Order: sequence, then structure tokens, then C-alpha cells
Amino acid sequence: MSLTDLMAAVHTQVLPAADRDTVLRAAAELLSCRQAGSGELYASLCEREALGSTAIGHGIAIPHGRSPALLEPRGALIRLQGPIEFTGGEAVDLLFAMAVPSHYTHQHLMLLSELAERFSDPLYRQALREAADADGLLRLLTDFPPQASAA
Repeated sequence: MSLTDLMAAVHTQVLPAADRDTVLRAAAELLSCRQAGSGELYASLCEREALGSTAIGHGIAIPHGRSPALLEPRGALIRLQGPIEFTGGEAVDLLFAMAVPSHYTHQHLMLLSELAERFSDPLYRQALREAADADGLLRLLTDFPPQASAA
């Protein structure tokens, strides 16, 4: 099953490099909906980041948070035009931000595991970095695993 099938909405965006807080604000905007506004989601992402960096290596971070207002998980894949220093000094240029309902426990961990598995593939990371635009990023999320790696 596609990751995009597991979430109410997944948005993608290519952004200029900025600082961590600016990127987290952009992620919160992409994650926001009628049930949960960007301010609430930004606070949740920052709260989680304060516990420890969500950077997982290879230039990837998976900032995530919870909201009691959400009914289903939401995601945002962001590729930066250049790496930024993330929490703990790690350089990051690919982020998958996620917001889940507060009651999600097992599902939250399964989504994080799915993301970590995808990002562990060097060909997949390269394809994300080479995607022409946000639509190309979304296709890569939808069509995982890539045909070349599926064999």
C-alpha cells in the first residue's frame, strides 16, 4: 500500500534553503487543515524536536507531531534547494514532516518505520534529490518502491 494511501493528505514542496524554524513553519503550513491549524502543528513539531533531533542521517529529517484535533495522519515531503543545519548540527535537505492524531500510537510508529525504510535506500534518496519539482516528489512517494529497486 502506498504511503499516500495511509494519510488523509500528503503535500510536496521544493523550498529555498532557510533555517530550521522557517522550514518547520513551512511544514506546518503544508500539514494544516480545518481541524488543526498551522500554529498548533508548528508548536507540536517544535515540541517533538526539543526532545531530540528527528534527523536520521543521509541529509534526512522526519519531524513529526501530534494533534488531538486530527482524525487522520497528514504528511509533507519537502526538498530544500540546499542543506540547512538541523537540530544537533546535522545538515538536512530532505524532510518528511508528519502530523498524526493524538490517539495514534502503533500507527505512528508504523508510519515512521515506513519512512525510515524508504529513506534508507540510496537510490530513492537520489531520485528525490533529482526530482524536477513537487509533482515529481509526489510521484516518487506514490510509486515506491521504484521499479528499478522492486526487482
